[in-house]
Amino acid sequence: MKKIIALLLAMVMTMALVACGGTSDEPATDEGGEAAATTIKVAAIETAYGSQVWADVAAAFEAETGIKVELTTDKNLEDVISGPMQNGEYPDVVHLATGRPAGLTEQLIKANAMHDLTNMLATTIPGESATPADKIVGGFTETSITSPYGDGKTYLAPMFYSPCGLFYNAKLFEEKGWTVPTTWDEMWALGDLAKAEGIALFTYPTTGYFDTFIPTLIASVGGTELWESISNYEEGIWETAEAQKVLDVIAKLATYVHPNTPAQANNQDFTKNQLMVMTNDALFMPNGTWITGEMRDAEATLENEFAWGMTALPGFDSSAAPYAYCWFEQAWIPAGAENIEAAEQFVAFLYSDKAAEIFATAGAIQPIVGVADGLEGENKVFYSIYDNGAKACMGAFAAFGEIPGVTVADTFFAPIDSLVAGTITIDDYAELVKTNSAQMAAAKLG
Repeated sequence: MKKIIALLLAMVMTMALVACGGTSDEPATDEGGEAAATTIKVAAIETAYGSQVWADVAAAFEAETGIKVELTTDKNLEDVISGPMQNGEYPDVVHLATGRPAGLTEQLIKANAMHDLTNMLATTIPGESATPADKIVGGFTETSITSPYGDGKTYLAPMFYSPCGLFYNAKLFEEKGWTVPTTWDEMWALGDLAKAEGIALFTYPTTGYFDTFIPTLIASVGGTELWESISNYEEGIWETAEAQKVLDVIAKLATYVHPNTPAQANNQDFTKNQLMVMTNDALFMPNGTWITGEMRDAEATLENEFAWGMTALPGFDSSAAPYAYCWFEQAWIPAGAENIEAAEQFVAFLYSDKAAEIFATAGAIQPIVGVADGLEGENKVFYSIYDNGAKACMGAFAAFGEIPGVTVADTFFAPIDSLVAGTITIDDYAELVKTNSAQMAAAKLG
């Protein structure tokens, strides 16, 4: 019996070795007998920063680690990757922010399909001795965007950040001798003054840009505490006096918007709305620091007639500190990615000195300690807004499960086109916000 057992054990061990293709110490090889390098698929949205920066970063990562990168960039990245993802073919790393019309990133958040990046933050960056956690500016990995489930874990890595505020033509203000408003009363007075000269007070590229404006407006009324309550759909919060102030400003601002804005507030024509500020058809628009890259060609044609200015949102009295939203993009790893370990190395490498330098050459500034110290020109002005008294507002509306016909964008932002056009009233808007917020609260994740 002992001989039979020994023989069976020997057979099992032999079969296991055959099934594994040899011992576990042997690396996988290609047809030529050489060790096969891991290849990861990286998909990145192409924005005003261009796609070459991603190619350069991928090349630097390959040189540092030996891991190959199959890179995909596209201005409509969702159209490229969503089909394969539905068939279970996931990129290993995706750079695609929340807040886009297609809402692909939000869909994965709702489906709990994001890989936990908490361990990645504590790993050593390839080629360096520091970790991403050592280098990322405090607060960015604890926001409701990067930690959408409220469980203390980070699922989205903070990438390029941009102070957001109201952009205007500084040359026009200099020429007219106008002062940039610091309170809403001053803003309305300037709007009346500008209207007399045929200039609208306000425009916006698309209603999607209210994803930074509305949170900042809320914070300017009741601080980050009010923003926290509203973004988490606290029961009865829209019935408060503070929330009514927010609604009052939205209603009044709609009457000062350039009448052509809603018709052009789409992905094809939004630059026409941005151009209004540059050609003095409108004074202010909500935007981020990427605007200078988007409108560089138009700026060149205006010679000495235009210069970018940016200000925080007005407060409700002169003693209150103004707020400016801190918008940032995100990188993430799908839970269904095939090469999780190599993908984590790539995300960690995004915070390396090499990667940060490459990104910065295109104006893509990351929330890395000390990265803004060497900025010059417009970026120096923009990124110093928090050094000049403005408080930062961050975060997003809390994630919630699927609700048919209900999204954050369609609830809080998109109706503003109709409000400006006069097809709905502020009471209609408020009722939609209250009704949908109650549903979001019931379906809130975490």
